[in-house]
Amino acid sequence: MISTFRPRVGLALALSVLISGTAFADTVALTANLQPSSEVPPRVSKGHGILDATFDTSSKTLTWTATYAELSGPVTMAHFHGAAPVGQNAKVQVPVDKGALASPMKGQATLTDQQVTDLMAGQWYFNVHTAENPGGEIRGQVMPAN
Repeated sequence: MISTFRPRVGLALALSVLISGTAFADTVALTANLQPSSEVPPRVSKGHGILDATFDTSSKTLTWTATYAELSGPVTMAHFHGAAPVGQNAKVQVPVDKGALASPMKGQATLTDQQVTDLMAGQWYFNVHTAENPGGEIRGQVMPAN
């Protein structure tokens, strides 16, 4: 009886590890360090911030929280832009709702296949705009959080 019990316990443990590993693989943690020096061209500002995001690979849902401080004035817009490497500008991919611009900004969007490809390749950045800096005051490249 013990000899048939041990293989079953081993099989159950192996399945448990596989199932829990699969659940973790479905979510990718992302981050961006938002700085005026990352703008193109760089800005002079005391502003700074952090973007923390997760991407669900099954539903293609990007969920984010962005916090910021010491900007030159109220935020007028914020967006995810791509596809562009560090040091280049690109078009808006996902805008932040105008009603959600106060820190912390929170939002969610479902991405297209091309957007997923560019985001996962590190080709997106997050940009926060103010009246004094309409092209963007703080910016950061969106990268895996590890």
